[in-house]
Amino acid sequence: MRSATPRRAELVEPIPFTVVEITPQARAASDRVLASGWITTGRETLAFQREWADQAGAAQCVMVSSCTAAIELCLRALELPPNSKVLTTTTTFCGVVNAILAAGYRPVFADLAHPGEAADVADSYMVSERTVREAADRAGGVDAMVVLHFAGHPADVEALARAARLPLSRVLEDAAHGIGTSVGGRVVGGISQATCFSFYPTKNLPMPEGGAITTDDAAFAAKLTALRLHGMTADAWKRYLPGGSWQYTVAARGMKANMTDVQAAIGREQLKHLPRWQARREEIRARYDKQLAGIPGLGLPRPTKRGRSAWHLYVVRVRPEFGMARDDLIAYLTERGVATSVHFIPAHTMPAYAGFAPPGGLPNAEAVFEEVVSLPLYPLLSDAQVDRICAVIGQAHADAGGAS
Repeated sequence: MRSATPRRAELVEPIPFTVVEITPQARAASDRVLASGWITTGRETLAFQREWADQAGAAQCVMVSSCTAAIELCLRALELPPNSKVLTTTTTFCGVVNAILAAGYRPVFADLAHPGEAADVADSYMVSERTVREAADRAGGVDAMVVLHFAGHPADVEALARAARLPLSRVLEDAAHGIGTSVGGRVVGGISQATCFSFYPTKNLPMPEGGAITTDDAAFAAKLTALRLHGMTADAWKRYLPGGSWQYTVAARGMKANMTDVQAAIGREQLKHLPRWQARREEIRARYDKQLAGIPGLGLPRPTKRGRSAWHLYVVRVRPEFGMARDDLIAYLTERGVATSVHFIPAHTMPAYAGFAPPGGLPNAEAVFEEVVSLPLYPLLSDAQVDRICAVIGQAHADAGGAS
């Protein structure tokens, strides 16, 4: 039985799904660049590239305008034949699928792990070697793959590449959630051909917008650098520096996806706070675990043994034993001032991608989608707020008459 909606006078301060922390140092850096007279790609972007390559354990870094642009640029740089088949999980953001299509390729959707093969709750949100192999076989083989580190949990990139029968040179990593993730002791950023990061406001390194590509392949990085600015061989920084030349050539059909120095200056200062923010995410994760453990029907995302999670998201599963459906729990939390989200609606169910959906759908992803909800998780979330969220979830279970 659902409890009554709280009266307006009883409502407490809302808990947003995310709150962005832009440090005073980042604000000052932005002001400094805006006053400098050079605000597009330049010295700050070059410095941020070096610093991010070090952070990600990679030899090369190319800063871009978004993670979606990063994925499209990498796919273009692979120079596959038109209509090549690119495998990815169906539980992903639509930007990944749009990037595959924009590059002139065809998405092949893999299902999430089968229930019996998920080693932990986190694994049930990701593809497995078996489901990747099934998707590749269904497509008659694939030409490339985009591996997602969902919610910050590490995917076994090398094992998935073998399952897809692909060399690592044809594998890209979507690390939009993976800033701070490690796989078997290796920081995500230098495992596959290229790794794509997001600096969106909700991400582990919050910025107004931005993305990065890391790779150990210098030639690939040079190609990406040209492609991110229309395919031009020299950007404005090179052309207008003392001794620079106005001349350039266009060696390939590129796109407009460069990062500006304003963004880069903010990112460089934000990066200095990443260890503190990551540590706070881990504290919040542990607090959720402790207080939500033991609630029947509530599946928690336990740490995986595969590596270190960045804990970008805290995703729980609302099973029948909880006593109310996922959508009812979301409504219950919303009524009590707690914002939530859902990651993600399976891509193959979207009208825009219906032509790529396999016959019979992808039942594992569809079943998981019906049960998942993402709880607030960000460094500025207080212990008191975490406690309140957990209390509301516990009360929801009690009000619904769930299993004991």
